[in-house]
Amino acid sequence: MSDTSRKMIYGSMAAAAAVAVAAVVDVITGRPFGWDSGMTMIMDILFLVSAGIVLYLGWDSLQDLR
Repeated sequence: MSDTSRKMIYGSMAAAAAVAVAAVVDVITGRPFGWDSGMTMIMDILFLVSAGIVLYLGWDSLQDLR
């Protein structure tokens, strides 16, 4: 069961990292989410905060499995 748990944690951390990278790219270049509204920057910040929380929780869960 521990191996399956680790795979699920690593998968969620990889998805969170992908969201964080996409948000950073959007902040820097305006793509891939380059909407013309002012909400883009707010959404990018929220994506980064959410990805950081998921990454921290994944790291903490991996520490508990050891």
